[in-house]
Amino acid sequence: MIRRVKLLRALLTGLIILVACALGGELAWGAPQEASQDYRALPFMSSRVLMWAVAELHLMFAAFVLAVPIFALVLEYIGYKTGDKRFDQLAYDFTKLLSVSFSFTATLGALLTFGLLVFYPTLAQYLVKIFSWTFLPYVLLFFLEAIFLYSYYYGWGKFSPRVHLFLGLMLNIVGTAIMFIANAWLTFMNTPSGIDELGNLTNIWEAINNYIWMPINIHRLIANVAFGGAIGAAYGAYKFLGARTSEERAHYDWMGYVGIFVAICALLPLPFAGYWLGVEIYAYDQSLGITLMGGTFSWLFIVQAVLIGNLFLAANYYLWLSMARIPGAERFRRFIKYLLMVITVCFIVWATPHSLVATVEEARAMGGSHHPILNVLGVMSAKNTAVNLLILTTYVSFLLYRRANKEATVSWARTGNWVQFGIFAAVVIYVVFLGVYGYFVDAQTRIGLSRPQVLSVLFAMISVTVIDILLLKNAKSRGEIVWGKIPNRAQYALFFLAITFTWLMGLMGYVRAGMRQHWHVYGVMRDTSVDAFTPTLGYAGMVVSVIVIIFFLLIAVVFFLSGLSGQKNWVPKGKKQWFKRTAPSGTDTG
Repeated sequence: MIRRVKLLRALLTGLIILVACALGGELAWGAPQEASQDYRALPFMSSRVLMWAVAELHLMFAAFVLAVPIFALVLEYIGYKTGDKRFDQLAYDFTKLLSVSFSFTATLGALLTFGLLVFYPTLAQYLVKIFSWTFLPYVLLFFLEAIFLYSYYYGWGKFSPRVHLFLGLMLNIVGTAIMFIANAWLTFMNTPSGIDELGNLTNIWEAINNYIWMPINIHRLIANVAFGGAIGAAYGAYKFLGARTSEERAHYDWMGYVGIFVAICALLPLPFAGYWLGVEIYAYDQSLGITLMGGTFSWLFIVQAVLIGNLFLAANYYLWLSMARIPGAERFRRFIKYLLMVITVCFIVWATPHSLVATVEEARAMGGSHHPILNVLGVMSAKNTAVNLLILTTYVSFLLYRRANKEATVSWARTGNWVQFGIFAAVVIYVVFLGVYGYFVDAQTRIGLSRPQVLSVLFAMISVTVIDILLLKNAKSRGEIVWGKIPNRAQYALFFLAITFTWLMGLMGYVRAGMRQHWHVYGVMRDTSVDAFTPTLGYAGMVVSVIVIIFFLLIAVVFFLSGLSGQKNWVPKGKKQWFKRTAPSGTDTG
């Protein structure tokens, strides 16, 4: 009965979206709207802030719902191929978070659709006119996602492993397709294509495949995996702190580690995807790029640098604390202080602004708007160098963690270690050289130097990983990892990472929408409402912070309800019954 109610709820939500799309079409091709009806306001708050909050919350839950099936499927496949039931159990634990999260995502999506129709009817009409052909596939995919998601969750242990893996694969394919379609709508508003001078549609594919559509697809896919891993790790931390037995502590310690491992793996290439997105924004319109990086939002990118620096710092801190559970890790602890020094210096450089907000007296004392020393660290040559070194340092921390309880037995072990060290040293020197060289060339050449820096860092990580796998093949173990033997403060680091990821996602969502400034559709449809202004950084920070708090209150509900599926059923006094906890076999999924 519970399953039928949940499935019915998902289908009804999809029906609401379908009706909203139909209503949007009627508005688009019906009688023209009066100018006074272009916008509608609420008596108690700004309609833009309400839409802002609903859109951000919808995107956060959508990111989580998209990311969790990806690594749940990978974990289940590993368990299927190796026969290790722990991976199957872990995949099931992650999947338990999806049911309620999917309902929140669908409900917020319906609210967003109705909000656009009510508060921004003219904009909704125009977007429906441009993208009407995408609505039917979107709704059909949404129905398919509901079917595959609930079949995947409730079919655990009831289908054959291959059928169940197929359901998980289809869930991921459908979810990714939904994201791609929705991304076309939002990216069109920033970099409209496929339209004539009057804004009429000329080519639907060009409207979809606009300048930043594919960069946003890749960037959001990677960011969603990192975000989902961080939230999954926070769930593991939540369960770890409430665990009563050593077995539960061990299991949820492992869950937290897997979640943050996924988040770190996605975090490392994320700046590269962001760089590609920035390049395409500049390619479409340089004024957009200047507004983004050197104008209205330049100081917000300093906040972004601080948040991303905190992500790297907290991720490394968690890895260092995790060494407490590994026998033999003590021999690497002496390197931690040097890694911390590099991270701190890179963090400081990356967060240094090019120009400072200063009083007249301070500007005179500096000799201008730029600080005579810090000005040098505020340009992209220094920042690109810093972020690449941050990525390499984080990778070294993970490498030390991976090798903590292993001792190579191959004959070429010493040579292999020196080759790995040589690769790291050569890449660091090369990255620093390109960063310094960037000060002596023109802007176009300096921007182009980012590409070889990225490629060299990727080469270092891939080549060192390959060597490490061969080096530690049949390695001698110094002892088994003792899961659950980790300080509680490591779990608070996981909470910190999840909150920072969420806050960063909220701020970057504001930047993506805000760089249009007084345009609904950049260069095509002007925003003429009373809210047609760019919020200050403090105002945006407060709104995003409130959204983050609301999101985590809802996530707390998700955690609580997901935990109920593994608890014992209540039975009146005087009646006896044997109980079993939830298992991957699907014996208790209600």
